Amino acid sequence: MNAVLRIGMIGFGGRGMGLLTNSLFPLKEAQVTAVCDVYNDRAQAAADAVLEKQGRTPKIYLDYQDLLSDPEVDAVVIATSWETHIPIALAAMRAGKITACEVGGAASLEECWELVHTYEQTKTPIMLLENCCYGREELMLLNMVRQGVLGEIVHCQGGYRHDLRQEVSFGRENRHYRLNHYLNRNCENYPTHELGPIAKILNMNHGNRMLTLTSTASSARGLHSYLTRKKGEEYDLTRAQWRQGDVITTAIRCAQGQTIVLTLDTTLPRYYSRGLHIQGTLGMYEEENQSIFLDDVHNEWDFDWKSQWGNIEKYREQYEHPIWKEYLANGVYGDHGGMDGLVMKSFVQHALSGEAMPIDVYDMAAWMSISALSEISVSKGGAVVEIPDFTSGRWVLPDWKSSEL
Repeated sequence: MNAVLRIGMIGFGGRGMGLLTNSLFPLKEAQVTAVCDVYNDRAQAAADAVLEKQGRTPKIYLDYQDLLSDPEVDAVVIATSWETHIPIALAAMRAGKITACEVGGAASLEECWELVHTYEQTKTPIMLLENCCYGREELMLLNMVRQGVLGEIVHCQGGYRHDLRQEVSFGRENRHYRLNHYLNRNCENYPTHELGPIAKILNMNHGNRMLTLTSTASSARGLHSYLTRKKGEEYDLTRAQWRQGDVITTAIRCAQGQTIVLTLDTTLPRYYSRGLHIQGTLGMYEEENQSIFLDDVHNEWDFDWKSQWGNIEKYREQYEHPIWKEYLANGVYGDHGGMDGLVMKSFVQHALSGEAMPIDVYDMAAWMSISALSEISVSKGGAVVEIPDFTSGRWVLPDWKSSEL
């Protein structure tokens, strides 16, 4: 096992800089040797941060292909725009660079299959940096489910419910990629935050898989209303024909009989929520009010559940996931409550050890494919669409690959 992983990082918008400064820098076993961004000012700002923190100036690139040719780079972290994630990941695997890729949705099934085929041809490790799989509540629920506390899981819900009106509407000023997607696509464009933890709970690719989905889009009114008030009726984007529906609802059917409902809600005024809901034969969990309902324990409060809101804290000591017990003991770092730090630490440790990535190429292809498939379903009025088996049948073998999650 190598002592240090030499990392080249690609993409330094807000997400990339946050990962660099708050999740990579705390890791002594990670050394940033190269940085890359199409904007020189962003690349230079990242290089300055590396110099200040690690005491040496990394190589600066404006073309990721040049970074991938650097012999002093063992691994890459991709934090670029959605549409570039998979092309850069493919190039990185072909260059033999261990790959970590930020989240988003795929534009086509073909690129998802190309991810799988490229990995199988090159054997270059790749991990999707789905930080929500490392959330404290998500891992605690995973622990409870695997101990049978909620019984057999029958139904799950999740969402990306986040007011992004300012980020999307001011995409030109902020150089943010979401703008073009909302102008031109209509789909579940950001599925993995909600789906990732659910997929782990339902053992996707380990004895279970997603079979079909159907997606429905509401009208697109939120961004027009917002821009009318912020920039006026004469502003060109106020008058744009936004394609992205304000609320996208996706229903998924699984091989073992479970159902999943995903909700994308990002262009209307609202509070942030990932809406995790897990329902089994012995109980349920509800993120919205941070509560656990157990059969024969909480039945008397079924019509007075508000009095039990927040009762998840009563179960922390017994069911806190071992990953978080260790994390809390050693010190939490990174954004989003610490889960950014955990997902980056996991990538670096697995890259150095050579162990199978906990969120691997098969997870990545399946989860990201939901965007492309939902776009098809929405365009056909909510038609049922088949979800490919990216494992080519190996999902029926629960232990065909190892995982810490």
